[in-house]
Amino acid sequence: MSTPRTDAGSRRTQRRVAFATIVGTTIEWYDFFIYATAAGLVFAQVFFAPAGESIGLLLAFASVGISFLFRPLGAFLAGHFGDKIGRRPMLVLTLILMGISTTLIGVLPTYETAGLLAPVVLLLLRILQGISAGGEWGGAVLMAVEHAPPSRRGRAGSFPQLGVPLGMLLASGVTAVMTGWVSPGDAFIEWGWRVPFLLSIVLIVVGYLVRRAVEESPIFTEIAEKKQQTKVPVAELFRKHWLLVILAALVFAGNNAAGYMATGGFIPSYATGEKVGLDRTDVLLAITFAAAMWFIFTLLSGFVADTIGRKRTYLIGFSVQALMVFPLFWLIDTGSLPMLYLALGLFAIGLGMSYGPQAAWYSEIFPASVRFSGVSISYALGAILGGAFAPTIAQALINSTGTSASVSLYLLGMTVVSIAAVLVLRDRPGIDLSINNQAEQEVGATVFDKRRAPAFEKVNN
Repeated sequence: MSTPRTDAGSRRTQRRVAFATIVGTTIEWYDFFIYATAAGLVFAQVFFAPAGESIGLLLAFASVGISFLFRPLGAFLAGHFGDKIGRRPMLVLTLILMGISTTLIGVLPTYETAGLLAPVVLLLLRILQGISAGGEWGGAVLMAVEHAPPSRRGRAGSFPQLGVPLGMLLASGVTAVMTGWVSPGDAFIEWGWRVPFLLSIVLIVVGYLVRRAVEESPIFTEIAEKKQQTKVPVAELFRKHWLLVILAALVFAGNNAAGYMATGGFIPSYATGEKVGLDRTDVLLAITFAAAMWFIFTLLSGFVADTIGRKRTYLIGFSVQALMVFPLFWLIDTGSLPMLYLALGLFAIGLGMSYGPQAAWYSEIFPASVRFSGVSISYALGAILGGAFAPTIAQALINSTGTSASVSLYLLGMTVVSIAAVLVLRDRPGIDLSINNQAEQEVGATVFDKRRAPAFEKVNN
């Protein structure tokens, strides 16, 4: 089953939507990751210096995590208005908010100049980044998936997912250029770290123009024409689908913990620290390589998900991730740059395979009337449970145990939780996403719910 309007959408429109979602999410996540990268490299020195090296680093990582606590607020707001006035306006608004916040961080005075005001304003701007990120993802994936025919939802949904590794690649690449050539050594700490933040204003103009050119989702257009918007989408979501929200959040938690802890702010700090002692620019280039690997396997997983299903693709990804949590640090701890490349490259395979199918699966488990709220809030809650304080937890584990094995155990535990949630959710590829099929979409999407209409049975078997 499929929606006529989705099937009738031209390939040109689908390509335009794919391009717009990739560009927009890449810019959004460049802004988000540039903060995590800078937090691991310089923020302890320029904003939290009075706390000392170890505590300052913990505070810098905690400032990364605090934004995650506000992502649900962004998800609630964007979900509410996205289900009432459309996906497209929310995409434009979240992009502008992220760009303004990031650019302002680039002009912030340091603690030495402004005292306590500097870290306070930094945290406020990071909170605005969190609100933006919480609302961004749901709109981007729904624009991609709801424009796509049923047989291509996996690959269409992987396009906005590609913005995350591309954003990381861009963030680590730009930072590597700054640390290695433009502002090496102390110059990076003095002024070079600001440049990647200031570049956001250029990127935001490009992203805005691209997103403004994209048509509204055909499924929301149909909902609006029939005046079937839900009055309070978030309340309806939690009244009827709270279990789906929890399970979908847990599915994402394991991937997000691994992504933010292993390839975000923690690894640059750990690999350039006293124990491993690698060069800062070399580490950033290795992370850029890992982001490229993450990109490749995220794209691949979208095609695989359309072939063998979302659930099986996820299980492959999480199995690889579980197998790599200990070798990741064994290889890094050698202090060898080639081993760092190998560790991050192999770990990125699991990250990509357990990230690409997410957009399609999330879209297929929530009904059309609350879909924006469902996917956004699940994603935001999963980010809190997974990546919010993963770098902080990892640093605290290293400080208390002195061994990276404790971090590997933490990652393994998060991966196992996500595998359990994946096994509980049903795979529903091909289900009609339109408002006309609301009744079938309302049928339980977990193994706990045995109410299964004949049409729903056909979709799942």
